[in-house]
Amino acid sequence: QVQLVESGGGLVQSGGSLRLSCAASGSILSTVAMGWYRQAPGKERELVADITTIGGVTNYADSVKGRFTISSIIGKATLHLQMNSLKPEDTAVYYCHADYGLRGRSWGQGTQVTVSS
Repeated sequence: QVQLVESGGGLVQSGGSLRLSCAASGSILSTVAMGWYRQAPGKERELVADITTIGGVTNYADSVKGRFTISSIIGKATLHLQMNSLKPEDTAVYYCHADYGLRGRSWGQGTQVTVSS
């Protein structure tokens, strides 16, 4: 399993955009999928979007469909989340996640995204 490091979080006004990136310390070819989760204060961690390693099939939470786009560059072991039309309710710590199926999971340390109204 690899170590995951997120970057790109910050403070943005409502309606603005941010691009999150996740760099893996090694190859991600052995993953089943990679994704982004988020956790707001007092709430459970929730899936934002994920993408399968084979085929690049994407899946989004209903709350971000049409606004967020997940992408991965397998050869560079990177994952991105383009977030447009941000809303205050998108405020959370965003975590990069790697799913190795039966072999377990890896998590990044998280990056804070704050959207002001």
